[in-house]
Amino acid sequence: MRASSNENRVAIFGGRSNPALANKIAEAYGTTLGDLSIRDFADGEIYVRFEESIRGADLFLIQSTHPKADNWMELLLLIDAAKRASAERVTAVIPYFGYARQERKDQPRVSIAAKLMANMLTSAGVDRILTMELHAAQIQGFFDVPVDHLYGSTVLTDHVRQFDLDDFVVLAPDVGGLKMARAYAQRLGVDLALIDKRRPRQNEARVMNVIGDVEGKDVLIIDDIVDTAGTLTRAAKALKDHGALKIMAACTHGLLSGPAYDRIESSPLERLIITDTVPLDRPSDCIEVVSVSNLFAKAIRHIYTDQSVSTLFTE
Repeated sequence: MRASSNENRVAIFGGRSNPALANKIAEAYGTTLGDLSIRDFADGEIYVRFEESIRGADLFLIQSTHPKADNWMELLLLIDAAKRASAERVTAVIPYFGYARQERKDQPRVSIAAKLMANMLTSAGVDRILTMELHAAQIQGFFDVPVDHLYGSTVLTDHVRQFDLDDFVVLAPDVGGLKMARAYAQRLGVDLALIDKRRPRQNEARVMNVIGDVEGKDVLIIDDIVDTAGTLTRAAKALKDHGALKIMAACTHGLLSGPAYDRIESSPLERLIITDTVPLDRPSDCIEVVSVSNLFAKAIRHIYTDQSVSTLFTE
């Protein structure tokens, strides 16, 4: 365990993808973000430069990698620049890991994009990855460097506990989310339900059946990502048709693409709770944001002092 911050000092820098979260993480850690220059050339090419010495530093680069792809390129350039500037160790702090939904070859002639992203990070010279709520936990196996995987449920369940949990049900919007929803139900001490659905094509879902007792109960829909909100709003409508009362949702990553805002605001959902791993395009009365900055700051401190990150989730 490192005994002194004067030895391999901590240096925290943030890219442009989510500056608000990067600043909050640094503040929660008890420091400020390092001085960094990032700009675009006229043709869109990205230029990065560390404006202070990082030689020998234990460096943490905060950058969510949601679209557009420039967020990925910016992170890769920052890692390369840090290694060339003789940082002792470079940890990529990726609150939202983009392309994680393309983690397997489920059709002919498709890319395993998550593996490609892992390869590029490793080639750039990253020493460690710190991320949150990967779409598939097995993505950690794509890396040949250590991966610390944080869980948004830690923050979201603490937030949900403020609500009245009598006659309350946690619902998984599909079979794939059942394990996550069960973990929420166990932590909250409530019942569990499931929606059986069929997905005819990407970003489209058709609800088939609600499995479990939701009539006369308040329901919390659990998912890791809300993108176009089609699955979420169809689930909310199905629950209302089956007699549910208040319907809320909690999702770690709020991408909220395309028609997502309109769908959410016109749906039976009373509240969507998301974290700040991805910045909102605009505020909405239906959307509540909970910060994960304290959790990331604690994880950075545990990594720096060579403590177990998994102890952050031990109740």
